[in-house]
Amino acid sequence: MFGFVTANMEELTKEQKSRYNGIYCGICRRIRMQSSSLCRLGLSYDMVFLALLLMSLYEPEERSGKSACGFHPLKPRPWIDSRFIGYCADMNVVLSYYKALDDYQDERKFLSKKALDLFGKEIDRIIDKYPRQCKAIDVCTQELARLEKFGSKNPDEPASCFGRLMAELFVYEEDMWADTLRKTGMGLGRFIYLADAAIDYRKDLKTKSYNPFIAMGTGEDWKRWEEYLVLELGRCSDYFERLPLVQDKTLLDNILYSGVWLAYRQKQRGEKKHDG
Repeated sequence: MFGFVTANMEELTKEQKSRYNGIYCGICRRIRMQSSSLCRLGLSYDMVFLALLLMSLYEPEERSGKSACGFHPLKPRPWIDSRFIGYCADMNVVLSYYKALDDYQDERKFLSKKALDLFGKEIDRIIDKYPRQCKAIDVCTQELARLEKFGSKNPDEPASCFGRLMAELFVYEEDMWADTLRKTGMGLGRFIYLADAAIDYRKDLKTKSYNPFIAMGTGEDWKRWEEYLVLELGRCSDYFERLPLVQDKTLLDNILYSGVWLAYRQKQRGEKKHDG
């Protein structure tokens, strides 16, 4: 369901690309340190946006360096680290666990079970550290499964469920920015869910899998779906712009106003081409 919240690399400066990749490598490095090397297989670029957002808002102390790793053993890669990098690393592992759980419950495949076992080893530690966020992920994941099982015909229901999940991830701590961060995450989460539903429409139609746009019974309607997406991203950006962001604001703007649409268009073209 992730893969939409990425940068438009062609519009970034050399320095911005370095910053963006450094955050990504920093999260990857922290997953290895806090969990395991294999847990890095679940790493998503979507977490870079959250890390950049929290670091821009709170401006924590940062560390940086270069190191080689199993994925890049010959050439050391620059990395950036902060307390929010560590937070996003743990959230990435939790999300990977619940994705593996959902895949295993749906398909009962061997690889899904191995992924579930891999990420499951870290769950207790992360729950102890971030109980509110982990409870929200668990509750919203179960509710989402229930809505999908009973074929909810209202896209607003599952979209809001996933939005609440993202809302809690965006709140690192309960402070004066918590409400605005929740609403930013809510809008982005709803966008991600509905964008994913649009992209998967034809595939889900063939496999008879749940899709809110199929359940609506109105047929394939990209224009209508994109109106939903514009509305959700508009809600997200309304609250995003209320945050006092200075550091990396241009990079964050690139992701939210350009990168997400680029990713959506690329997935849309890929799906239509694959469908033939």
